[in-house]
Amino acid sequence: MTSISFAQDASQIMTANTSTEKELLGAALRFDPKALAQIYDLYSPELYRYATRFLGDPTVAEDCIAETFSRFLKAIRAKRGPKDYLKAYLYRIAHNWIADYYRRTPDVAELKETFPDPDNALEQKVSLRMRQAQVRKAMQQLTPDQQQVIALKYFEDWKNEEIAQAVKKPVGAVKSLQHRALTRLKKYLESKEESS
Repeated sequence: MTSISFAQDASQIMTANTSTEKELLGAALRFDPKALAQIYDLYSPELYRYATRFLGDPTVAEDCIAETFSRFLKAIRAKRGPKDYLKAYLYRIAHNWIADYYRRTPDVAELKETFPDPDNALEQKVSLRMRQAQVRKAMQQLTPDQQQVIALKYFEDWKNEEIAQAVKKPVGAVKSLQHRALTRLKKYLESKEESS
């Protein structure tokens, strides 16, 4: 994914053009190629990290990002795109794609558990990968709303107000989703440790 290398430049592009998200969105709705490229350069690196954390597979994460921007373009072409909160809108599309992916391939977490090659087979690396696979599997036990709240809060370091915009719920509901999700994750992971 070539634009991932532009992560540092994307914020400079945003500053250099002094464009706000709203201005960018307005230009994108007019199909301004520079604005569309700027949106992609600005948001694709963080969306890619988000998808990779959820999916555990960089190739599938690239597919997710490609489809996210494809759906975004289709939506604005059909005049159904976002009117505001572009970042939240793109994250919602990516999250929905990820949820659909897991519905289509329910055993995917077990398939993605790979181990390093024998030359680098350090116990810590294996342990880390196994734990990551367990967390991905545990995340699948949550509702889609809980998954999104946890991912945005702890993987992307969003504030509750930003999450509320992304999931279109009040801040109190976000806090409640977060609390229930953390409780459920803890129970699931503890039960897996006990059964090992």
